[in-house]
Amino acid sequence: MMGTKDIFNHIGIFHKASLNRSLVKILSILSIVILSSAGYARAFEPDFVFPLENVTVAAGRDATFTCVVNNLGGYRVSGDSTQARVAWIKADAKAILAIHEHVITNNDRLSVTHNDFNTWTLVIRNVKMEDRGQYMCQVNTDPMKMQTAFLEVVIPPDIIYEETSGDMMVPEGGSAKLVCKARGYPKPKIVWRREDGREIIARNAPHGKTKSLAVEGETLWLSKLTRSEMGAYLCIASNGVPPSVSKRMKLQVHFHPLIQVPNQLVGAPYATDVTLICNVEASPKAINYWQRENGEMIITNDRYAMTETENSMYAVQMVLVIRKLQKSDFGGFKCISKNSIGDAEGTIRLYQMEPPKSTKNQHRQNDDDDNAGSSENNLSTNDDLHENGNIINKNGRLYKGLQSGEPDEMNSSANNGRLAANHFIILLFVLFQTVHLVSVASASIRRYPFSLLS
Repeated sequence: MMGTKDIFNHIGIFHKASLNRSLVKILSILSIVILSSAGYARAFEPDFVFPLENVTVAAGRDATFTCVVNNLGGYRVSGDSTQARVAWIKADAKAILAIHEHVITNNDRLSVTHNDFNTWTLVIRNVKMEDRGQYMCQVNTDPMKMQTAFLEVVIPPDIIYEETSGDMMVPEGGSAKLVCKARGYPKPKIVWRREDGREIIARNAPHGKTKSLAVEGETLWLSKLTRSEMGAYLCIASNGVPPSVSKRMKLQVHFHPLIQVPNQLVGAPYATDVTLICNVEASPKAINYWQRENGEMIITNDRYAMTETENSMYAVQMVLVIRKLQKSDFGGFKCISKNSIGDAEGTIRLYQMEPPKSTKNQHRQNDDDDNAGSSENNLSTNDDLHENGNIINKNGRLYKGLQSGEPDEMNSSANNGRLAANHFIILLFVLFQTVHLVSVASASIRRYPFSLLS
């Protein structure tokens, strides 16, 4: 029987070359088993499913970070039987905020929730500016795993009223400095605009006088101001965080009254209506009134109507309507304007103007002085006709009466022309007959001189 030694010798196990080959095979098998076990273990280590996202939120709102980790349930920390946990850390302050679902920091605005699977959520309520910074979701594996995101806290703009200009009064030709300050994060941008949409005029620019609908900057400089630049200016603050805010500033440019009279000489027929107009510019607002040239104040009644129409912040149109003109109305009228800086006046002279003549009056042009009374009656009747025809004289313009009278005058002129032609023809005929009779008589005398004399 072959012994054990013989068997091993037979198979050559103790042979030096064979022994080396066997050891190599065994080591190879062991390494494969070890590597496979390690790969299997790594396949079930905790891992982040999604990256942690940055958050931007306005102050006063809530911010939320969400961390999703797989394979955390069965993982044990190396050298310890403790299960791996998720922790929340304020990275820039190196402060632990929460571990798993337990809040560590003394901040009642923070809370953590877990959906019992793989999602952990950090909620920061009523976010403040000090909450801004880097946040970390960390898993206590070996080595440790983590991911970070940034919380950006923004603040909508707000006007700093104690550092911002209010309404301003400047004399014409002077300068004004309007200032507007705003707080917020990011720092707000200030833009100036006119409320009426007109252009802002800058006269101290490097290139001289410039005009633009919007001007940027906290300070708006206005120089050599004119009355046309009077009005409301808006400073608008915005930083990309809604809502934008604005403040309204009223710029008042002061100057003494100025009166412009469109027509200083106004004519109107007796018993008609007439309108007198004065255009006034004044700032601050002026007191405007009408009076006669003798200083008598005109008061609104059934014959005098006074109105004012505002055309702008500083321009007003004064209108005086006189109904059924009387002889006492003809003469001078004054429009007067007064404010705290000065006063001004304009003068209008109202004179009587002959009404358009009708055809009927043309036929009576040869009547004697005894018919003067009837002519006056006709004039009154004619004036009533014009009044019923709504003749309104605006500063000497007979808008309706002259137009309605023109056809009658044209017909009267045509009739007069035809009548003169007829008279001329009759006169020629009479003259021809007279000459004929004289020639016949002369011939008879020459033929029968004695018989005619006897």
